[in-house]
Amino acid sequence: MTTAAAVPLPAEWRDFFALTKPRVMRSVVLTALCGMLAAPVALPPVIAFTAILCIALAAGAAGALNQWYEADIDALMTRTARRPLPGGRMDRQSALHFGVGLGVFSVVLMGLAVNVAAAAWLAVSILFYVVVYTALLKRHTPHNIVIGGAAGAFPPLIGWVAATGQVSALPLIMFAIIFLWTPPHSWALALILRDDYAKGGVPMLPVTAGAKKTRRRMLFFAVLMAAAALSPWALGLAGAFYGIVAGLASALFLALTIWVTIDAAPTPKAMRAEKALFAYSIGYILLIFAVLAADRLLA
Repeated sequence: MTTAAAVPLPAEWRDFFALTKPRVMRSVVLTALCGMLAAPVALPPVIAFTAILCIALAAGAAGALNQWYEADIDALMTRTARRPLPGGRMDRQSALHFGVGLGVFSVVLMGLAVNVAAAAWLAVSILFYVVVYTALLKRHTPHNIVIGGAAGAFPPLIGWVAATGQVSALPLIMFAIIFLWTPPHSWALALILRDDYAKGGVPMLPVTAGAKKTRRRMLFFAVLMAAAALSPWALGLAGAFYGIVAGLASALFLALTIWVTIDAAPTPKAMRAEKALFAYSIGYILLIFAVLAADRLLA
């Protein structure tokens, strides 16, 4: 006898929207916009809006394809079990078609309306997230976040290339900041959800190497991230306003990471430190990029 739960329910627009990972998309859009605003070329408003729209759609496509590929893992984890696919509100084929269609449309539109270089980088970002991170790394290595961090680092670079048509030092530094920020940001969450990741069979570093080693790695990457965040000011690519804000914000990031490292035992106090770092890290990256864009615009 076939139960009703075995047949996916008709998907609503909310389910398709959920496939795009809207919270991730918001961060992608904001960092891409900052990369565009920091560029020395100002795009016409309609072209700028189109470029940001394409980046948002590409992020949504990557999120949809990620959920299509990881439906089995998502069903095992409490944090993701209510997503459209494991929740039984959508079939996998619909998610696949939606993700591919959204991705192709975003790249084609970027190439036709903005420039081919930005479209090429946009395509690379989608493929990196879906193929390199989701398919090749996430299930198979605890270094998934370290290498896969590049997936989330593309947006400001794409925003810059949309405005200028080329890559230069500052967008590469912006790429590096996000790349180095991703491990401490993601591992803070992984420490909190270690049991959930273990249940899903995802070899996150806290699962494979333990909390103590993870916390040491977080501090290592936080130090490198702080150095990268200060480098635009040190290299004369941003002014004193940015340098002061980046220095203070990075010092607080390091202080929170040290707090996480000191409270290494799996206690409620340690979890408070991890939650504090994870929450602050989200605001940190948005602040750094917003101030960098503002500093460049006011220069």
